Amino acid sequence: MREANLLAAAGHSIIHLETGQPSTGAPHLVRQAATRAIAEETLGYTEALGLPALRARIAAHYGEKHGIDVNPARVVATTGSSAGLILAFLALTAPSGRIGMARPSYPCYRNIATALGMEPIEIPCLAENGFQPTIGALENLNRPLDLLLVASPANPTGAVLPRDRLAEIAGWCRSIDVPLVADEIYHGLTYGAVAPTVLEVDADAIVLNGFSKYYSMTGWRLGWMIVPESKVRQVECLAQNLYIAPPSISQHAGIAAFDATDELEDNIARYAANRALLLAALPRLGLAVPASPDGAFYIYAKLPDGWPDSTTVAHRWLQETGVAVTPGIDFDTVDGGRFLRFGYAGATGDIVEAIARLERWSLDS
Repeated sequence: MREANLLAAAGHSIIHLETGQPSTGAPHLVRQAATRAIAEETLGYTEALGLPALRARIAAHYGEKHGIDVNPARVVATTGSSAGLILAFLALTAPSGRIGMARPSYPCYRNIATALGMEPIEIPCLAENGFQPTIGALENLNRPLDLLLVASPANPTGAVLPRDRLAEIAGWCRSIDVPLVADEIYHGLTYGAVAPTVLEVDADAIVLNGFSKYYSMTGWRLGWMIVPESKVRQVECLAQNLYIAPPSISQHAGIAAFDATDELEDNIARYAANRALLLAALPRLGLAVPASPDGAFYIYAKLPDGWPDSTTVAHRWLQETGVAVTPGIDFDTVDGGRFLRFGYAGATGDIVEAIARLERWSLDS
């Protein structure tokens, strides 16, 4: 991204398929609510757990979307879902805790765990299983876990955990008393069935979610957690000491995000169109898509045999075509050299132009 931005600043035409955020800003209703809050509210610190009205609205969302009754007392507003990761790791494990996570996965999972003095335990996940954990993969681990983290839909693959496999994983965790944390930040971004929440199969799992992806509010830094009532006070104390409270203006505005469905669904329609264009084009470029990207706004594609590693290809594409993509090594330090991640949350015209540029490119050029 840094190299792409430098080239763009120098006047080059760059198409950004490397980014992990929507290209659109917050919905109109959210902006209106923020304007009202500036005019009418003091915007001081809120409670560490968040505004009661926001927590109640998040709880209501689970009834509307999933038919689940969530007590607002279990909802914790966070400074982005990243803060939720930190709070979950600290609340559920010791400083030397072993955190299980899929490989490939979002690199901040292992980086946050390492920064907290914990040990990331990567679970090799196969394409035929959607790059998602299976009971077999979990049982083949040679190290016990202190916490298991799953993500659905997942970054970088867009893979969604089916409800039956999510239930199997939750059952496995209960059977050996390992806390289960589910990163559901890409909920709402699916191209078929709605992604099930882990709360459908385990009421005591911890959910991480937020307003950055579906709600198109990345820079507002607002997320949420659903935690068991027995963990609320512990999470509250951690949050209060680590960052006092999430941004006040974002909390006031976030309440309105749940009423912005029409505008947000327009974004989904654009993502779906972009996804279809890339899925049709990538095989023409020689790249395979080994696992169905049923959610998020990413495609994880495998390079053809005989091509250089993904970092080299990504660098050449950026320099020679102006198309920026993310090398898979960011997500999988073992096998990621054979993969590239394409982000398709931008304008459809940009996707069309990126495909045209890549189709004109040659490995031998």
